[in-house]
Amino acid sequence: MNKVILVTGAGRGLGTDIVREALAAGHRVVATGRRPEEVERVLGGAQDNLLVIRLDVTSPEDAEAAAQAAVDRFGRIDVLINNAGNFFAGYFEEIPPAQMRRQIETNLFGPMNVTRAVLPVMRKQRAGHVITLSSSAGIIGQEFCVAYAASKFGVEGWMESLRYDVEPFNIRTTVVEPGFFRTELLVDASTTWPEPTIDDYAERTAATVAAWKSMNGRQSGDPAKLARALLAVAGQEKPLLRFVAGSDAIEGVEAKARELLAQAQASRELGGNLAYDDAGS
Repeated sequence: MNKVILVTGAGRGLGTDIVREALAAGHRVVATGRRPEEVERVLGGAQDNLLVIRLDVTSPEDAEAAAQAAVDRFGRIDVLINNAGNFFAGYFEEIPPAQMRRQIETNLFGPMNVTRAVLPVMRKQRAGHVITLSSSAGIIGQEFCVAYAASKFGVEGWMESLRYDVEPFNIRTTVVEPGFFRTELLVDASTTWPEPTIDDYAERTAATVAAWKSMNGRQSGDPAKLARALLAVAGQEKPLLRFVAGSDAIEGVEAKARELLAQAQASRELGGNLAYDDAGS
């Protein structure tokens, strides 16, 4: 069944692949980005089933305008794919507070802004599906990723809880945890590399930046295949609540699950008997 799909961050990387695959499958697509002219350029110009709209996800006003434009053009919004995001790398002490806030603003409050604008449309329809790109870093903490992981861990909690808010309206949610895919996340347009400011971190920072930059373009995951997988999830009658994407991510999440279970069991003796002792009352 053809759907109306709104995609954020459609100007490059995975977002572009999602739009192309959706159009090829016959869906109507609202492709959004901060620079709509760039979105149009990479997608090849005007098409009957494509609407290109400016949307900076950090702007609630842009989000409201994009949702209204989608309804004006296509009459409904069936699927929202929150894809836009960026990456502030570095060790916690070397990430300025302003950058930490910008990371959270884009990766967490950004999809919240767009979802808040789209949910009234979906509630009126009594149907819809919100898909938000998290990361394996949203469930597994990693060195050099404190800002990014903080934003994506936030996405995980928000989406996992949002499910209960919107289920009564036949609105489904899926949080996506990709591993390493050959997107444009590690290019300079998407990644902010740290400026070394503390000698204790200098050697590790230099080595880690070099390692991450060398990984760009060599990641094992194919973003076009991920885009098709996301559309498959969007087409499921009962969509996955959590879609772990990539064999590396699946292995990592399985290991994290075992670690959490072991930590819960190790906490049982000390943490399992902390209730009030009411025996004497």
